[in-house]
Amino acid sequence: ERHIRYDDVRNLKSVVTTELNVEGNPTPDFVALCREVRPGQVTLVPDAPDAITSNAGWDVVAHQGFLRDTVAELQSYGCRVSIFLDPDPALVDAAAVQPYRATAQAAVAAGLGLNAGHDLDLENLAYLALELPGLQEVSIGHALVADALYLGLENTVQLYLRQLK
Repeated sequence: ERHIRYDDVRNLKSVVTTELNVEGNPTPDFVALCREVRPGQVTLVPDAPDAITSNAGWDVVAHQGFLRDTVAELQSYGCRVSIFLDPDPALVDAAAVQPYRATAQAAVAAGLGLNAGHDLDLENLAYLALELPGLQEVSIGHALVADALYLGLENTVQLYLRQLK
């Protein structure tokens, strides 16, 4: 319960009219919350209990069994599941975006949907959208809200949408 309390999630479920995306470390309590609330999307993040914010992704090789079982359980509750992961450093051979591009291509080839989030803003969103084949959705929080403080929410949303065209 780092950024939001579980009771807040329960309350938001009754008022959110768009997709509710709940992000967190899939502890037993978190999975139980998802079973109860049944958000539209769950994003799994491997946070340490003392982490201030998400700073690393899943090692999907080391945690393959756990993630497979957790994803299956959450999907059985009707949740679409995203996994926050780092690109494989072994793929870094050219530009900094190469690991992301290779990961995106592998995901699309495997028939997976591709979402992106964390540290996206008006300066990097258009480039990322061009470089990641099959990108279906982006989750932008902090930068959008910060920009909206200066530019207004309606203008800011339109600016972000233009970056994706």
